[in-house]
Amino acid sequence: MSFRTALYARYVSAFKRDDAVLEGAALASFRSWWWYRLGPLLADLPRDARILELGCGAGNLLALLREHGFTRVEGVDVSAEQVALAAARGVSARVADARELLASHAGDFAAIVACDFIEHFDRDELLELTAAIQRALVAGGRLILHTPNGEGLMPGQVIFGDLTHLTVFTPGSLEQLLRLAGFTDFAFSESGPAPFGLRGRLRVLAWKLVKLVANLVRRVETGEQQTLWTETMFCRCRKDA
Repeated sequence: MSFRTALYARYVSAFKRDDAVLEGAALASFRSWWWYRLGPLLADLPRDARILELGCGAGNLLALLREHGFTRVEGVDVSAEQVALAAARGVSARVADARELLASHAGDFAAIVACDFIEHFDRDELLELTAAIQRALVAGGRLILHTPNGEGLMPGQVIFGDLTHLTVFTPGSLEQLLRLAGFTDFAFSESGPAPFGLRGRLRVLAWKLVKLVANLVRRVETGEQQTLWTETMFCRCRKDA
């Protein structure tokens, strides 16, 4: 039995049990934070645009997109446990290998979203996967990724906290991979605290100060600075029109 077969078969019941389906305050926090980060990346997309989420899990993000008016959102996940949870909340999700599904949908999607997904593949698989994503998008379609940031200030807990993580990217190496697949127009952004309430605004301010210190250290060592210090990052890019 491969490690993927063993781990994904019980990904919810043995690993993601507590945060698979969010409720109450946890759900409200999820909605606020994710829409604050993801909403601007989708702002100009028509609400009837066809959107696919790769690795949709229990459907939390699919439900969020639907709540914000997107009417044609669907997801795929290799975990039957996760898809069952997504189906129970009424979103469109299916059990399938993402690469096989993409191969049968050339030019079908205006946007493909993959959050906490691409780090689960090795480099050879990533070449095949990103090429398949590119083919599945319409001309000018966008890809939105959220993944661990190898240049983050303290990324170890998210990088090594899941045995299924195989490849970790920096903004530079992720752009290298995606350019090879035919993507352009890159925009990277952090995934840090959001300015909700007094506590959130204080966290945002504190994070700015932390980055100033981190960049001072980096400038002393290398003479350079960097922009993205959070343990995870967002990337938005487009297929050539």
